[in-house]
Amino acid sequence: MKVAVSSTGGSLESAVDPRFGRCSVFLIVDTETMKYQAVPNSSIGAAHGAGIGAAQSVAQLGVKAVLTGQVGPNAHMALSQGGVQIYTGAFGTVGQAVEAYKRGELRSASSPTVGGHFGQGGRAMGGGRGQGRRRP
Repeated sequence: MKVAVSSTGGSLESAVDPRFGRCSVFLIVDTETMKYQAVPNSSIGAAHGAGIGAAQSVAQLGVKAVLTGQVGPNAHMALSQGGVQIYTGAFGTVGQAVEAYKRGELRSASSPTVGGHFGQGGRAMGGGRGQGRRRP
């Protein structure tokens, strides 16, 4: 099966880049043979929508899953619409992340977390406790 890993470089020894949309390279890895191809992220310099652009590019490469540190909500939606599974919490080298995926150790980011990025958790400002001021 082919997976895409957000990476800082072009080899299996490169570090996983925790940022999906702003990583420099995607390594497309065959999980059975560990053969790989480095694909530069053409969306890295985008002023807006880097995650969406990266997601569309990765989906067009025919991968079945993405392994990364975290994925923003817009990229998550674009990947999901492209039929790509998302796994967050990847770290170490790309090779180590693929092995962790094969052992079932990465989190599936199938549903959003409240506030923040997927896989990151957190709360939005205000906390939803009705603490705002009443306006006249």
